[in-house]
Amino acid sequence: MRPVRRGHFWIPGDRVKDGGLTYQRGPMYVEWEAPEEVTRPYPVVLMHGGGFQGVEWFDTPDGRPGWAQRFVEAGYAVLVIDRPGHGRSPFHVSTLGEMGAPFSYETGKHIYFPGIDARHTEWPFLPDDTKAMDEFIAGYGPLPADLEFSQTLDADRMATLLDRIGPAILVTHSASGPDGWLVADRRPNQVKAIVAIEPMGPPFANIPNIGPMRWGVTAAPLRFDPPVSNAEVVRRAAPGSLRLPSLVGVPILIVTAEASAFAAASPPTAAFLNASGAKATLLHLPDLGVHGNGHGLIYERNSDAALAPVLEWIIEHTEAQDQGKGKA
Repeated sequence: MRPVRRGHFWIPGDRVKDGGLTYQRGPMYVEWEAPEEVTRPYPVVLMHGGGFQGVEWFDTPDGRPGWAQRFVEAGYAVLVIDRPGHGRSPFHVSTLGEMGAPFSYETGKHIYFPGIDARHTEWPFLPDDTKAMDEFIAGYGPLPADLEFSQTLDADRMATLLDRIGPAILVTHSASGPDGWLVADRRPNQVKAIVAIEPMGPPFANIPNIGPMRWGVTAAPLRFDPPVSNAEVVRRAAPGSLRLPSLVGVPILIVTAEASAFAAASPPTAAFLNASGAKATLLHLPDLGVHGNGHGLIYERNSDAALAPVLEWIIEHTEAQDQGKGKA
């Protein structure tokens, strides 16, 4: 018998007509793996960052097992997606609209590589390792130019995935962070917890080469209470005057790294969510003795150490929660 089971499937996109022919818009590729015996009650869905694809959760750039394998080893069924228009989820401008800017080597270095911050010590290869850099950049491509449309597709396909697999734990990274809030907004009873690794932000930011976060923590509309049909109303609203009822009761962990310039976006993101009725907790890795990380903490040299407190939090806020319900 195999120690693990694995496979893949598709969440189909919408059928669209063009020139008398029928095409599919925005399908989503899903790859899954599970231990021979699943010992955890909910699957984990891993959602990749901007311009990349689900492989960022597999082997690390220096060849170690990534978070996907570690979650399987911890007893979870794991699903890794390629967001619509990324990786193995096809992109064509006739169905998804214009592409955004290509992903350059310079952008990759700016986002991930150690810079002037001497605390960033865990990047897995040297800046002058051209072969490793070529392999790292090879997996990147453009995002759809319309960020709101892209996030809407992500959330719609993820909602369909949850309808298929049932309640799950979402783990997002960077540009997929807003997708976590949007998926919970669509399927609040199917999202058991959200772990957001340095989610894209802060609220209302205009992200360079990506697009504006018009609805606060997302580019796509959220369902506020009282209902809001104009993003400018959200921007002008006093903190706490608009609620996000679908996020109430969903455990949220936002993880930040010691030497990442992107970490500064997370406290205002957590504040926005909490003012809207959510319960988001910030986990700053150096506070728990995990040092030396940048924005790519999920595949840096100490990625296992970075995962350890995340696993502990997930178990505490999903399994312990359910055990308490059972005792009642």
